[in-house]
Amino acid sequence: MVRNWRVIIVVISLAGLFWSSNPAAVQAGTKGHAAAKPSTRQLERGRYLVKIAGCNDCHTAGYLMKNGKVPETEWLTGDTLGWSGPWGTTYAPNLRLFMADLSADEWVKLARTLQARPPMPWYGLNVMTEKDLRAIHALIHHLGPAGEPAPPYLPPDREPKPPYARFYLPQP
Repeated sequence: MVRNWRVIIVVISLAGLFWSSNPAAVQAGTKGHAAAKPSTRQLERGRYLVKIAGCNDCHTAGYLMKNGKVPETEWLTGDTLGWSGPWGTTYAPNLRLFMADLSADEWVKLARTLQARPPMPWYGLNVMTEKDLRAIHALIHHLGPAGEPAPPYLPPDREPKPPYARFYLPQP
């Protein structure tokens, strides 16, 4: 599991470097993946799912504190708020950078097999319908790459910089 997260963090970092240094790729939308233009219905379904599944709660800075009143242009750009516990400290990645170069098929495959550290409810993604996963992918691609990569994972022996939420396990 740790190995998979290291790969994801590297991919996120590389995606951020690629998109920020390659304006032609940003203009093109997706690199190497020809995709049909999503329908309005598919985009609306993606918006709905991102809202009710809680994606914005962690992956959009300030979303919880602002009662969801964050412009869609800022959605899913990751956060610097750390989630710290016995597993170390995780940060909600910038999904718009992470998924910028993933095809819908690659996203569906990843979502079906993802296992992540807390507090990510990855088990919910594992059981979403393919149609719903594709709607989320369509929305994120529609929004396009934006923002900066989130901070990298910190192991349990490293103290995170604020802000972070600390989780404690109850003692028996």
